[in-house]
Amino acid sequence: MPDIDIDFVDRKKALKHFKHIRASRVDSGKLVKHNTGVYMHEVPVNAELNLCSIPHKEAEDKGYFKLDFLNVSMYKDVRNEEHLQQLIDKEPLWDLLLHDDFTDLLFHVNGHGDILRKLKPTSVEQLAAVLAIIRPAKRHLVDESWNTIMQEVWEKPADDAYFFKKSHATAYAVAVKVQMNLLSEVGDKK
Repeated sequence: MPDIDIDFVDRKKALKHFKHIRASRVDSGKLVKHNTGVYMHEVPVNAELNLCSIPHKEAEDKGYFKLDFLNVSMYKDVRNEEHLQQLIDKEPLWDLLLHDDFTDLLFHVNGHGDILRKLKPTSVEQLAAVLAIIRPAKRHLVDESWNTIMQEVWEKPADDAYFFKKSHATAYAVAVKVQMNLLSEVGDKK
């Protein structure tokens, strides 16, 4: 089953336009709402909690299809589609990833300056691999060469440990690149 994340400036505003039911998960033995997941089709509903009565992992096994609507506030500074494309196409100053004061402003990599300084990514592909290495299942690759990392980072762990799929990591790496360029634009205007 594919795993689809959709980024929004404001997920609540976006969800107002769609009939949906919130996904659920189990926390301490209780059914609670999933942080971002929704179903756009009929699913069994816990009427008291107003969410899917089947936790999302079990629901996926039963063929239900969850979408994750994510808040990504950096998009508020993107003026239009043309501006977004320019931000995607522009090579960022990759050396900025070596400075905590800059990386602490970025989503997904903030707090991981040590890994960024060690691996020194210089492309979206390498940044995607760093995003994967931040996750527990691939953390062991942090001291490996880029050649070894790129050969092993996208292999699914045998023990079912949490890892980033290549498609997710690449999409988020592009988003981090966009955010880097947005922050550089703001800095250029000062």
